[in-house]
Amino acid sequence: MAKTNVKARPKRISRATAAKRRAPARTSHKRRSPAKDGRKPHRFAVSHPREEDFAAEGLRAYARYRDLGVAAATNGMARAHVIRFMPPFRAEEVSIRHIHDVEFQMIYVLKGWMKSEFEGHGTIMMREGSCWLQPPRIKHTVLGYSDDCEVLEVLLPADFETTEV
Repeated sequence: MAKTNVKARPKRISRATAAKRRAPARTSHKRRSPAKDGRKPHRFAVSHPREEDFAAEGLRAYARYRDLGVAAATNGMARAHVIRFMPPFRAEEVSIRHIHDVEFQMIYVLKGWMKSEFEGHGTIMMREGSCWLQPPRIKHTVLGYSDDCEVLEVLLPADFETTEV
């Protein structure tokens, strides 16, 4: 007796089962317990833009800082602020070679442009949308900025030393 080739019918499944099969796989995220090194957990923080929040207190006399509340929310683990550079650029005041004693430093240009020189990397022009990560304690110098220059800076830890070199 000859065998016939019969195609198997597709198995019918419910809509719910089909939806589950289409859903992306879930990833497992372990819930972190509070830091075992004594750090307090972060708290929720929001910062909305207000002109009056740009303060003269900060690292540079030629800039105004808007604190985003990250240092308080992270108990000093990190700091984030918007820096507004004040015109006009004065090289004798601004272009001083220095380092920051930080573990992490990221800068993102929100408005305008900024030109800096970094040890081992040369002179780099940063424009609106440019982002860079500065390695800890890299020697650098600000060489210029536009009259409307604003940057977002994120640092770890919140409190750090800056040293002229």
